[in-house]
Amino acid sequence: MSADLFSQLHFDHAQGHIWLAGRRMMMIHARAFGLLRHEVVEALGLEKARGLFTRQGYNSGAMDAEIASKVRPGATIDEMFAVGPELHMLEGMVRAEPVEVTVDTGKGAFAAEYIWRGSTECAAHVELFGTGAYPAGWSQAGYASGYASVFLGRPILFREVECIAMGHAHCRVVGRPVDEWRGGEDDLRFMRGEQLNEISRLVPGTAAVAGAEGRPIVGASAGFNVAFDMLGHVADTDAVVLFLGESGVGKEIFARNLHAMGRRAEGPFIGVNCAAIPESLIEAELFGVEKGAFTGATASRAGRFERARGGTLFLDEIGTLSLAAQGKLLRAIQEGEYERVGGTKVHKTDVRLVAATNVDLRAAVEAGEFRADLFYRLNVFPIRIPPLRERRADLPLLMEHFLALYSKRYAKTVTGFEESAVAAMLGYEWPGNIRELENVIERGVIMARDGDPLRLHHLFSGGEVLGPRAFRVVDGDVVASASGADPAAGLVDAGIDLETTERRMIARALEKAGGNKTRAAALLGLTRAQLLYRLGREGA
Repeated sequence: MSADLFSQLHFDHAQGHIWLAGRRMMMIHARAFGLLRHEVVEALGLEKARGLFTRQGYNSGAMDAEIASKVRPGATIDEMFAVGPELHMLEGMVRAEPVEVTVDTGKGAFAAEYIWRGSTECAAHVELFGTGAYPAGWSQAGYASGYASVFLGRPILFREVECIAMGHAHCRVVGRPVDEWRGGEDDLRFMRGEQLNEISRLVPGTAAVAGAEGRPIVGASAGFNVAFDMLGHVADTDAVVLFLGESGVGKEIFARNLHAMGRRAEGPFIGVNCAAIPESLIEAELFGVEKGAFTGATASRAGRFERARGGTLFLDEIGTLSLAAQGKLLRAIQEGEYERVGGTKVHKTDVRLVAATNVDLRAAVEAGEFRADLFYRLNVFPIRIPPLRERRADLPLLMEHFLALYSKRYAKTVTGFEESAVAAMLGYEWPGNIRELENVIERGVIMARDGDPLRLHHLFSGGEVLGPRAFRVVDGDVVASASGADPAAGLVDAGIDLETTERRMIARALEKAGGNKTRAAALLGLTRAQLLYRLGREGA
């Protein structure tokens, strides 16, 4: 075990806290863990228990991957990747001995094999269940999959091919990209919530249900699975659901899947963006209009309530409605009926109402900007969808999806994400959430050359503000890493002077730009004239 990892372990005796690399940890008796596992298997059955422990391990591995570059700055990618197995050992789970580890982020290549010795999880399983025909390192395989997936920015699956729970002398695991495993997508079901597995089976040939604008509802993080599990509780009812979350987190996609899971799945799904409809037209849009009701009403037209009959009506950005519009909507919800604008016929409502907002409606009520009675009508079953910065374990699945989507759309062969690009994407806060991630990857695919990986400058060229980046030396070259360490300290400690740094940076920028000096200057934050001056000074 390396000293750099031991230095990250701290015991706060005064508070009773244990900290590892800035994250709070806890200790648990191995025997108690085994008894818990036994209880879960007895209560849920083998398959559901395996899924629960696999997801727990996946999220633990994903969290450790986020800190790998911080605890080992200045390392090669192989040394940095080794942080995961070493942390898993430090956490008391298993001692991992590498047999083969090949990591090439640029080409999207990954292959790994480890011998696991002294597995706490597998030993507890053998003690309580004996040996059998299946491997028992569920959370450990989940950990390895989550760690590798987040570290590499693409879905990686580890399978336990030998296990002491099957009578073998030791445990052995093999890791590859999901698409290189036969039945790899099927194994991913253990990293997703049960309800997500059910809805995925409704759409043959997909691992996740695609929503509006081609974005998938997909994830393996704890926050994602909690939100999706709540869909399962309410889907088969007509209760009003209110989705809460920042712009771009996928509220409409969740709403569409709620519709697909419910009893009204065969009916229409009608969405309306309340913020996009002028105040003067909102009543006509929602309830319809009769011919001659106002100037320009040359024909009768059904409103959204009528068009959604027998299905789901989704009101997005409902917090933008005026108080007057809120009152008209409340009447339709409370009384279950409405009239078209200019009409006298009463229409009965027959919709499942779903709303979404990115504002705090409780605060809006207190400020007098939103009706309290409407809020309580809508807040029957609120579901919060976490922002992407709280769902980093979902990044590899989303990155892989969008890379495949836009590579196909633009007929390009893009091999994956370069190491520095993955590090930057994991460190970025994603204020625009999934929508911003999609846009960044689309931009990168457009800019990348056919057969190349996506590099940092392909992705983050739209004014995004990245966090501090440190430099490290690999094979005599200076490259970037999102370790968060002080760049100047890293360079000085490596014995690299300012002149050498500038020369190498210019050479690297020219290489990435294919010799194009204008593009190379942009990568360096210089004008073309400034770059030419520096090249002339060096006699280039």
